[in-house]
Amino acid sequence: MGKAEPPARRRLFRVQRSAGDGSAQIRTGPFSCKRVFASLPHMERGVAKVLGGDPKGNNFLYTNGKSVIIRNIENPAIADVYTEHPHQVIVAKYAPSGFYIASGDVSGKIRIWDTTQKEHLLKYEYQPFGGKIKDISWTEDSKRIAVVGEGREKFGAVFLWDTGSSVGEIVGHSKIINTVDIKQTRPYRLVTGSDDNCTTFLEGPPFKFKCTMSDHSRFVNCVRFSPDGNRYASAGADGQIFLYDGKSGDKLGTLGGEKAHDGGIYAVSWSADSTQLISASGDKTVKLWDVGSGTAVTTFNLGSDVLDQQLGCLWQKNHLLSVSLSGFINYLDKNNPDRPLRTIKGHTKSIQCLTVHNADGRLNIYSGSHDGHINILHGENDEILGKGHSNLVSKMMVDDADRLVTCSMDDTVRYTDLSKREYSSNEGLSVQLVLLKDKKKLFTLDSLGYEPEAAAVHPGGGTVAVGGADGKVRLYSVQGNTLKDDGKVLDVQGPVTDMSYSKDGAFLAVTDEKKVVTVFTVADGYTEKNEFYGHHAKVVCLSWSPDNEHFATGGMDMMVYVWTVSNPDKRIKIPDTHRLHHVSGLAWLDANTLVTTSHDACVKQWTLKI
Repeated sequence: MGKAEPPARRRLFRVQRSAGDGSAQIRTGPFSCKRVFASLPHMERGVAKVLGGDPKGNNFLYTNGKSVIIRNIENPAIADVYTEHPHQVIVAKYAPSGFYIASGDVSGKIRIWDTTQKEHLLKYEYQPFGGKIKDISWTEDSKRIAVVGEGREKFGAVFLWDTGSSVGEIVGHSKIINTVDIKQTRPYRLVTGSDDNCTTFLEGPPFKFKCTMSDHSRFVNCVRFSPDGNRYASAGADGQIFLYDGKSGDKLGTLGGEKAHDGGIYAVSWSADSTQLISASGDKTVKLWDVGSGTAVTTFNLGSDVLDQQLGCLWQKNHLLSVSLSGFINYLDKNNPDRPLRTIKGHTKSIQCLTVHNADGRLNIYSGSHDGHINILHGENDEILGKGHSNLVSKMMVDDADRLVTCSMDDTVRYTDLSKREYSSNEGLSVQLVLLKDKKKLFTLDSLGYEPEAAAVHPGGGTVAVGGADGKVRLYSVQGNTLKDDGKVLDVQGPVTDMSYSKDGAFLAVTDEKKVVTVFTVADGYTEKNEFYGHHAKVVCLSWSPDNEHFATGGMDMMVYVWTVSNPDKRIKIPDTHRLHHVSGLAWLDANTLVTTSHDACVKQWTLKI
């Protein structure tokens, strides 16, 4: 299906894979990763989020879990994900050259990696101290790096990027250091801000402590030099922004007088011409400041909910970005401060399930996450409004009335009218097997004598198959408003993890904990057609292709297999589908396009040559 790749391009794909470490998104073989719908930044209340900017102005950076996400600032749907850290990554920053990114994790590891190749080859790795790295800054020649955070013996270090040799000592603080910046013009200066309410000023290189400033009355969350190096700003949990001379460290004044914001300030970012800066605050606003007069030119109001607190910001070319506690990324509009130009939505927590629905010829992808959030993908991310599930969304599908039916660990099933995109009614679930129709609970089966793990309804509506933790599948007949046990039991190799009928109802596929997929032929009284082997760990999800001849399975081994019903040996293997976590959900957009989800909070779209 589809045209073959030209030989030259096939060769390029082979070179890409052999040169890299497996992290390339385009690989050889009958599949390619067409698109990544990236996760949002991981956010914590009261903790600043650092956004990194590409010196060329094209991309911006943030972190979520063990991933560093690179997004195109003009078109954030274009994204790349770096997944080589073994621990949670906190911060990532471009080198001023644009050729490398330095990223730091909770263990104190710094990885410096290439940005020009898709494989993002590792250049150097260092451990400047043992503990969480909270901020990173490069010198303008891309040769020295300062890192700060929650070290045990020390809270910061400055070193040469290519040898790791120290080029000074960051001292002067009694508590963890939250933020660091280096002046991008010579003579170099370095400034830090800490939980001890102080900032320190260092001259160098090699960097030596010069003085401490104790102007803030609470934690210092962010320090940033202006691009021309003439000034630097410090922002704190006390809602104040102080300005200092970039060369001497002398205090010049404040922004906004006594207080710049009504809440704590988590981030500041300067304009390219050094005359203005933006500040992000827990008071749910971002302010645009004229530095010369010390006054706010514009106040951007981002909402009234706790999740609208602003914990990070970035000024890049003409784009003013801020990050809400919800993880949403806001593109601020100077002409309309009460409404962002656009808001990038998505998931911040692990995705558990997904489904695909064709609405008037337009394919929408619905995904549900660990925190009960449901997202809609249709080119850009969107969300369902209102009060939704309060816990993990475990399964979802769209019914004949175009309602999204979602089942959650909060013991409810919800029916959501997709035309309104607003949460509607829910049914409580406290029993084991329930027959629902038209939002009504028709029938319940209690005291089953086994633990049901998965269920599937035949497309004809007359049969329900229920898979148990005992490795058996039981068949029930739908008779009016009741379920009747047919007394028929199908055996599989282990505890059932997922099951589904083919679209035409001809086959039932069952996955289990013993790494096996079993397919039964419905018309032959559910005789076993084939068993499919290949996964190295428990198989957790499956989805049938619209052609009814192929189905995909995802496992704890991070692999996806695309199987051919009539020939178990004919298969497509997609290794490292999501490099850090198992595949949690699968759905087909069409017979050649597969969508996968995982605990990395990303959605990936794959093109297959079947």
